[in-house]
Amino acid sequence: MHPSIITILLLICSNVFMTFAWYAHLKELNNKPWVIAALISWGIALFEYLLQVPANRIGYTVMNVGQLKILQEVITISVFVPFAFFYLKEPLKLDYLWAGLCLLGAVFFMFRDKLST
Repeated sequence: MHPSIITILLLICSNVFMTFAWYAHLKELNNKPWVIAALISWGIALFEYLLQVPANRIGYTVMNVGQLKILQEVITISVFVPFAFFYLKEPLKLDYLWAGLCLLGAVFFMFRDKLST
C-alpha cells in the first residue's frame, strides 16, 4: 500500500482518538473535576500518539512537513464536524463549510508542486 494511503488511514484513526480526548469530556465528564477529565483525556491521547507518530514518520517519506500539517488539518475538520454534530449534538453550521473550503485552498497551495508532475 502506498505510504500516502497508510498515512491518511493512520491519521484518520489518530484524529478519532484526538477528538474524543479533546472534547468528549465536555459531554461525559462535565460533572467531574477538570483534573479527572484531563487525566482521562491524557489516557485517550496516548492512543492518538501511538497512531499519529508512525503516520507522520511514514508520511514524511513522501511529503514534506507542511504537507503533513495541512493533511492533518483537513482530516481534523473531517472528523470533528461529524463528531460535533452526532456526538455532541451541536448544530451544523455553514461556518464548517467555509472553513473546509479555506482548507481546500491550503491543500492546493501545499500540494501544487505534486499536481504539476
